[in-house]
Amino acid sequence: MTLKTYLIIMIAMTLLCWSAWAMVLFTIDPSITDWIGLTLFYSSLFLSIVGTATIIGFLLRFVVLKQELAWRIVKEAFRQSFLFALLIVVSLILLSHNLFTWLNLLFLVIGLTILEFFMLSMEKK
Repeated sequence: MTLKTYLIIMIAMTLLCWSAWAMVLFTIDPSITDWIGLTLFYSSLFLSIVGTATIIGFLLRFVVLKQELAWRIVKEAFRQSFLFALLIVVSLILLSHNLFTWLNLLFLVIGLTILEFFMLSMEKK
């Protein structure tokens, strides 16, 4: 797959995910929905953030920083956007259950940082 094809597909799927999230946002009442509605909300938001952050991270690395190897940039941008989206969605879930505190946020950030360092160390081997 060429880089241009990848970017076109990624942008199209990200727009589709944002559309799905908007549809869930405007059609599902959170006060009367069950776990299916909440799962649709959080999963569509997660995928939307992953897609958007991947595209932005790739473009920043490729255009602004002028890094050369596109496949390495794509992999790194996707991994970091996945962790970023996980941070946002888990924070929102904690907030919805009244469990969001600075200590929980600190533990979450530390855990995701350790996970990123672990993935970086596995990549070198």
